[in-house]
Amino acid sequence: MNGKFTYFLSDIHLGLPDRKKSLQRELKLVKFLDEIKNSAESIYFAGDIFDFWWEYKSVVPRGYVRFLGKIAELSDSGVKIFFFTGNHDIWMKDYLKEELGTEILHKELKTEIKGKKFYIAHGDGLGPGDKKYKFLKKIFTNRFLQKCFSLLHPDTAFGIAKKWSHSRRKKETSYDFKGKDKELLFLHSEDILKKEHFDYLIYGHRHFPVMLSAGKSSVHINLGDWLVNFTYGIFDGKDFRLKTYKNNKQEDFIVDLNHTIRINLFN
Repeated sequence: MNGKFTYFLSDIHLGLPDRKKSLQRELKLVKFLDEIKNSAESIYFAGDIFDFWWEYKSVVPRGYVRFLGKIAELSDSGVKIFFFTGNHDIWMKDYLKEELGTEILHKELKTEIKGKKFYIAHGDGLGPGDKKYKFLKKIFTNRFLQKCFSLLHPDTAFGIAKKWSHSRRKKETSYDFKGKDKELLFLHSEDILKKEHFDYLIYGHRHFPVMLSAGKSSVHINLGDWLVNFTYGIFDGKDFRLKTYKNNKQEDFIVDLNHTIRINLFN
């Protein structure tokens, strides 16, 4: 082993709920990335890094320059960067790949890291049920409708998208662990493991950080978020750990399955 680590982060939602609060989280994230730049071999961002992202041929959303600059620095130094699209930044195309040298992944990834098998995905639309969102995702990913949206002036398009995103966020003010039999992503992991073995199955989307035994010898992981928990995963080639950077220190995260996360960003 080369002594380098693999890091996993998800659900940062840069841009939410306003520039001031988003900037505070962005600065914290940049500080964290600067601290791990010498120990990181690769970093997987498992979706919803931006609360909204849309690319025209010559226009991208304004802002996030500190974060994007740090990603460029890491990528240029040899750190492999992977961006998964989430349900809020599903419209990533080739800008980040061309400008920053990142890989953009629009679906789940099956990969091997230092001899361990990983299944990585944002998680939206996976698992049984949730037919309403799965239908909505088909609309979001429809190329004809995307082309129609691109005909709007960027100020109009971004304004519509941000209002929609914020209205949804106001309705989703709490995230709690519902139990293994009701967590759609955990049920998805169990179904996957019936067909193929993975050592670790890693997701974003749920905002609730947790590690659960799955299948015969696998681990299901929800990475949490950078809105409340500031959690991230780290794999050293032997063990996977959930840690937190909530107090600007890298500390182990203690999972409390009875805890309910309440997000009050709009209050």
